[in-house]
Amino acid sequence: MLRRWKTSTRPPSLLLVGLILCLLLLLQTAEASLGDRLPEFRECVEVCDRENCDPNNDPTPIALHHRLLLWTCPQECDYTCQHIVTTRRLEAGQPITQFHGKWPFVRVLGMQEPFSVLFSLGNFLAHQTGLARLRERVPPAYPMRRFYELFAYFGMASWVFSTVFHTRDFRATEQLDYFAAGASVLYGMYYALVRVARLDLPTPRRRAVLRLWTLFCLALYAAHVAYLKLWRWNYTYNMEANLVVGMVHNLLWSYFSWKRWRETRQNWTVWPSMLVAWIILVMSLELLDFPPLWGALDAHSLWHLGTIGPTILWYNFMIKDSQDLAKTMKIKDVKA
Repeated sequence: MLRRWKTSTRPPSLLLVGLILCLLLLLQTAEASLGDRLPEFRECVEVCDRENCDPNNDPTPIALHHRLLLWTCPQECDYTCQHIVTTRRLEAGQPITQFHGKWPFVRVLGMQEPFSVLFSLGNFLAHQTGLARLRERVPPAYPMRRFYELFAYFGMASWVFSTVFHTRDFRATEQLDYFAAGASVLYGMYYALVRVARLDLPTPRRRAVLRLWTLFCLALYAAHVAYLKLWRWNYTYNMEANLVVGMVHNLLWSYFSWKRWRETRQNWTVWPSMLVAWIILVMSLELLDFPPLWGALDAHSLWHLGTIGPTILWYNFMIKDSQDLAKTMKIKDVKA
């Protein structure tokens, strides 16, 4: 709680506490924000650190659930001072400002962004239940089933790392979240072409193309990770790379809907185009970078909320598409 940490209102002085994750031996990434430069914030952090974190001066104990999530005394001071300064700015009629490139969220059980954690878990459950339904209704012999199962695994992994990252934002958890999300987006493009071009069919030519397509996507991902990890950690590049891959994915499924609708005139064939349009719509929430409502609900968490519904419906589509293809194959076998 904020009242547990002793602070002062003496005139400003200079000190910005470095946040170090000792267990992982990785530094926390921090972006300069207006809040970081406020004299009252720096003064608050300095005083809090001196009065609470000195091991020779009866340091203030940290709650067990915070210690389990690797909160350190300097980080507790940083968090507490963010909210002290934010409260005073609001009382003075001033706008909320960001600290270290992020809004001042209210922790819940030590979690830094509680609603993003909750909605990430919601997306994980959407993939998990979707995979169970897929295995129940799509026969193992169906050639696309293994691609659909991998889609679920990539999705679950990405949302696990998203949950971890929004629970505690460290350099390591951030990178794992970005790399897992990139892998999930890239796999979405990969299996979209497999389905649209029917590269799953066991013909020599299609198998050759599938091998080349697989190698190309693997090389693309390896180059992406190598650039970010070994050359430069570039947020703009990462966003643009995922956007380009996502747009190719969306175009492939839009083409699929148009083509299948012309062939069958069945309503379910337009589901992919509608769902990718939904995703594009909720992605626009990322542009609305507003201070979190109730200190916890921001645009990014709403984006995570907005992807749960499309994920559930996407598994409905994959099951329906599989059943329709199985029916078509049976009809062809009877005619043969």
